[in-house]
Amino acid sequence: MERSETVVTINGEEQRPAGRKAPRVVAREGSAQDLWLGQQIRALRRAQKLSLAQLAERSDLSIGNLSQIERGVRSPSVRSLQRLSECLKVPIADLFQTRALPPAAELGTILRRKARPTLNLSKHGCHKELLTPMMPGTLQLLLVTLDPGGTSGAEHYVHKGEEAGVVIAGAMKLWIEDQAYILKEGDSFRFKSTRRHRFESASKQTTRVIWAITPPIY
Repeated sequence: MERSETVVTINGEEQRPAGRKAPRVVAREGSAQDLWLGQQIRALRRAQKLSLAQLAERSDLSIGNLSQIERGVRSPSVRSLQRLSECLKVPIADLFQTRALPPAAELGTILRRKARPTLNLSKHGCHKELLTPMMPGTLQLLLVTLDPGGTSGAEHYVHKGEEAGVVIAGAMKLWIEDQAYILKEGDSFRFKSTRRHRFESASKQTTRVIWAITPPIY
């Protein structure tokens, strides 16, 4: 377990003089930066179906430390971010997807376009932008962008809840169980997420889908 490390905040990284241990500096409790980062780490953990204890064990952090990071009351160190990014299988840069931080008063209610968290599944040509704030709620709205040939993966998957959406550009092939549907611009869908499903691009152009999920999984 880590004891004393140079602490990084979203606004920058502490510099440690050679041969000297820097004092630990923690961002003020509940800062918008720490809340935002903690929400992204929590969302990535839940999307990969990891419990708090499992991620803490894999990242060699204490459960209390990880819980404080996710709740935005503790600023993670560079080392902690490296461990978390490795365990969550995302580059550290993916934990800082926002280009503009929301005012504290807007957290959980408003999400500005420039502040959208983005999950890039580059290997599969699939990109998901969260359109709803990453705070506790019962509904999640995403903008799913598929490159030509992009896909959610070769295998069907299931989870609890229900989802619906509308294709706003391009075309998508959607499998629900063993039935495949071609959805073009303006076509919409809804199905129980407990039914096996997957999707892929069906266009030579970029495909975009507004996708709603309840309860949230990201």
